[in-house]
Amino acid sequence: MKTYFFETYGCEMNIAESAAVEQLFIARGWKKSESAQTADLAVINTCSIRETAENRILGRLGWFSGLKAVRECRPGAKAKMLEEAAEYVRDGAKPLTLVVMGCMAERLLQSFQKDYPFIDYVVGTYAKHHFAEIISAVEEGRKPFQIDDSEQYRFASISAEPGAFSTFVPIMHGCNNFCTYCIVPYVRGRELSRPVDEILNEIDLLGKMKVREITLIGQNVNSYHGTSTKASADDVNFAGLLQKIADHLRDTSSPIKWVRFMSSHPKDFSDDVIDVIAREPVICRHIHLPVQNGSTAVLKAMNRRYTREQYLELVGRIKARIPEVSLTTDIMMGFPGETEADVEDTLDLMRQVKYESAMMYFYNPREGTPAAKMEQLPVEVRKERLQRVIDLQLEHTHEQMSKRVGSTVMVLVEGVSRDDKTELLGQTEQHEKIAFKADKSKIGSFVNVKITELSGNTFRGELQ
Repeated sequence: MKTYFFETYGCEMNIAESAAVEQLFIARGWKKSESAQTADLAVINTCSIRETAENRILGRLGWFSGLKAVRECRPGAKAKMLEEAAEYVRDGAKPLTLVVMGCMAERLLQSFQKDYPFIDYVVGTYAKHHFAEIISAVEEGRKPFQIDDSEQYRFASISAEPGAFSTFVPIMHGCNNFCTYCIVPYVRGRELSRPVDEILNEIDLLGKMKVREITLIGQNVNSYHGTSTKASADDVNFAGLLQKIADHLRDTSSPIKWVRFMSSHPKDFSDDVIDVIAREPVICRHIHLPVQNGSTAVLKAMNRRYTREQYLELVGRIKARIPEVSLTTDIMMGFPGETEADVEDTLDLMRQVKYESAMMYFYNPREGTPAAKMEQLPVEVRKERLQRVIDLQLEHTHEQMSKRVGSTVMVLVEGVSRDDKTELLGQTEQHEKIAFKADKSKIGSFVNVKITELSGNTFRGELQ
């Protein structure tokens, strides 16, 4: 039986795409290997969003180069730190097929093919449908073939990880926004919306697989504009898609009880979307709404196409229609040209919104983006400004989560707690972690839990 191994970096879209490719291996009877050192085929799904991610992957490629040498029993191959592989080939060479996919593969396609000849297949973002051919080539012992990366992007029919109760459902690919700091439009291409019927078909399959929660994903889900066989062409926007999904889940008595979505762009977040969330209980009361910065001047330099005032007005409308909503965000500090006044604007915006949590980072230039050519702030300045944002957010996170202590909430039980094997760990509708005592038979189901205390960023509770 052939074995495969995945190493996935980056965003939710990469996780979903790895899961979609993994389904192909499973369908062909392959088994997942616990280690790349003994797998027949290894896949590295790469990320280009930050330079640090690419540097880490380049380091891993060096490791895989050494692994391939050991697996092929080449003279002089160094087995230090590769003892498992050395033992595996004690009775003779067992070559490893290495596949690199994802955004970095798309961005550096020709460079990978030229400078890293030990990579057997470089699969860009538009060529994932060739994996079936790759699997066949490995099964039949054929030499690697050239991948055609010029075709149109194709959505996989299903993107679920085996045995998962919560999974991603891609609804869009690509991005048309061209934020000046972001590499995504250059490696993912223009926006492409998945047809409504394909999305509903995948949701039906996921329900049969005992999935209980789905997250609709895309680089900007709010600009979704798909088609449906039940309506005229190009007539379904994101609010319409959410409504169709809610209706479909209700009409089919689906076991899927929660629907989330990300990422959202504030400029495209319509009142119609707010109304659907407020109206349909299956849509979770949690919205990730990336602000990136609280200064209108910085937002303009980022090409975000909204002002701080417009963002705050949007937050006000969301909170008015969905009082129980939990808001989270992304915040980038140290963007080129950012002043101390801009920093204060960001801190002030945070105090007004009171996010429950945030992804916070300092700006790192990405080669090939307009912002990389701007005059950069010193790294120590970027880091100091980021720390001020982190310190404030920690206060807000504790403040917002403490308000929920004493309430009883619905929880999707995900598994056994890593910190205490006698407890189960789940998440709330607001995307918060909670640990509580309960029998393992509850895993994969929805239960009611009373929140009794807050420990760090995790609730503790009692099963009701």
